[in-house]
Amino acid sequence: MQKVVITGKRRTELVEVPTPKAVADWAVARVIVAPMCTEYKAYRDGEQNACLGHEAAGEVVEVAREGAVKVGDRVVVMPQYPCGTCPLCLSGEYIHCENIYDVEAFTGLKEGTATYAQYVIKPAWLLIRIPDGISYEHAGMLCCGLGPTFGAMERMQVNAFDTVLILGLGPVGLGGVINGMYRGARVIGVAGNPYRAGLALELGAEIVINPNDPDALARIKNLTGGVGVDKAIDCAGDAGAQRLMIDATRRNGQAAFVGESGKLTVRVSDDMIRKGLTLHGAWHYNLNDAGKIMQVVQQSADLLEKMITHTFPMSRVRDAWELQIGRQCGKVILYP
Repeated sequence: MQKVVITGKRRTELVEVPTPKAVADWAVARVIVAPMCTEYKAYRDGEQNACLGHEAAGEVVEVAREGAVKVGDRVVVMPQYPCGTCPLCLSGEYIHCENIYDVEAFTGLKEGTATYAQYVIKPAWLLIRIPDGISYEHAGMLCCGLGPTFGAMERMQVNAFDTVLILGLGPVGLGGVINGMYRGARVIGVAGNPYRAGLALELGAEIVINPNDPDALARIKNLTGGVGVDKAIDCAGDAGAQRLMIDATRRNGQAAFVGESGKLTVRVSDDMIRKGLTLHGAWHYNLNDAGKIMQVVQQSADLLEKMITHTFPMSRVRDAWELQIGRQCGKVILYP
């Protein structure tokens, strides 16, 4: 099979590698859709990498024994290689598993974990069946397109009575707008990129505020009767945006960190104790909620068509990455 590798700064190529084989209760899926995430940063920075991608939707082509899936099933490929037997995995919180498989040791193969590739191997229980009538492209949004903010909103129980602030309107934040609209919430966005701000408005955000506006916090407060938003989600992964999130959330409100980032100063007394703020770390969603997020996909088809702005064959991965670097896009899809 073919897969993508990064060979240097803004250098990439397709290479031939062995196709994975099904073992035990693991299955092999042909990758039909590979939604693109932050891999462009490694391409931009010249970080050599031969295992790219963690999102996929495709078709099961091989199983070693009968189990959760069968050949021909259309599936979404969930991220990572958790053990499947620890309390976290059994409760659906597999994303936090501390007993990650050594895939090469288990399968005897060095290939099969990348999704910027034509085939991928996964534990069968991490392959979510796609209902009839849902496209591979839309189903692929169960991973990073809709997944992180869906998990955050589930945890905070976002509903139609809430005003939700979403900071950072890249593909993850745009997915947050869709999740918020599905729940009937009032959505306020924060972004400095005009293209993505416009896209968020198309998806249903009431207003998008530029974080570089010195009056950004005051504007958010004015939009909420002076008290602040009920719930907030940071998708920017920037300390400035995270600080704005905390300051813009009302007393006894809730805020979730989704964007990967570094240092942020949290004032425990003022931000947490006296304000009564609840802070969450939200990486993904509970696997038991896969049916719920599939409903979001099913009923948000028109919005997903807007969020997915570009598609490329795998042979043009370089063009896709250059587009992502320029940030004039929503969610981008690769076709292996």
